[in-house]
Amino acid sequence: MTTDNTLYDRFADTWWDEREWLFMLTALAPARFGYMRRVLLEELRLQPAGLRALDVGCGGGLLAEEFARLGFTVTGVDPSEASLATARRHAEQQGLRIEYQVAEGEALPFDQASFDVVYCCDVLEHVRNLDQVIAEAARVLRPGGIYLYDTINRTLASRVTAIWVLQKWSWTSIMPPDLHEWKMFIRPDELLRLLKRYGLRPAGIRGLKARANPLRILRALRDRKRGRLSYVEAFARLNIGESDDTSVQYAGYARKM
Repeated sequence: MTTDNTLYDRFADTWWDEREWLFMLTALAPARFGYMRRVLLEELRLQPAGLRALDVGCGGGLLAEEFARLGFTVTGVDPSEASLATARRHAEQQGLRIEYQVAEGEALPFDQASFDVVYCCDVLEHVRNLDQVIAEAARVLRPGGIYLYDTINRTLASRVTAIWVLQKWSWTSIMPPDLHEWKMFIRPDELLRLLKRYGLRPAGIRGLKARANPLRILRALRDRKRGRLSYVEAFARLNIGESDDTSVQYAGYARKM
C-alpha cells in the first residue's frame, strides 16, 4: 500500500461537507487546535494581531480559518488547486481574508524570515521529502518564530489504530484505504532531530489520544460504517484530547533560534 495524495483532489469539494470523511478533521479541532491555541496564547502569550501565520498543507482551510479568527494574517499553501478553490470559497462565505497559494512544503514561494508562525498539521506523514519540508519551514520563519506540528507516531499502536482499524478492517474502516502508509509515520525522536538540524529548538510535545474506552470507540466506528452516525458524530464520541501518551498521534512546537 502507498499513500494516495490525489485523494485531496478527488474529494476537494467535500472539505466542509459534514457527510464526508474529510470534514471529520473538524472533530479533531478541540484537541489539535486547542493545543495550538493554548501554546500560542497562554504559554507563549502571543498577541496574534499583526502576526503572519503560514499553514503548510492547508487543504480546504479548516485550520487556516481557526487561525484567522484568532487574529493572525494567514497564508495557506497546498499542492491541490482543487482544495484551495474550496478553501477560498468557504473563507469568502465566512468573511475571512486568507491568502491561498499552490505550493508544496518542499518549495515554499516566500522570502526568508517571512512569517511569525508556521504550522504543519496532518501533513508531515504525507510528504515526499520530510527533511526538505522542515528546512523550508525553518527558512521562512523569522528568528524567534514558532513552528507547530502534529503527526502520527510509527509504532505498533499506530499500525493497529490508524491502518488496521481505520483503513483496513471492513467492519470499522471509515477512511480511504490509501490515506496513510505506516512506514511514513514519524517517531518523535526522528522529528526532533530534524527540527534541531534546521535551527528549530523543540519546546514541547503532547500526545493526542482518544479518551473513550475501546468498546465505545469500536461501537462509534461501527455505527459510522453503518451510516448511523456522521463522521463528526463518530469522532466526537472518541473524545480525543491531550495526553501524555504519544504512541499514536502527537503534537508539538519549536522556536527558531
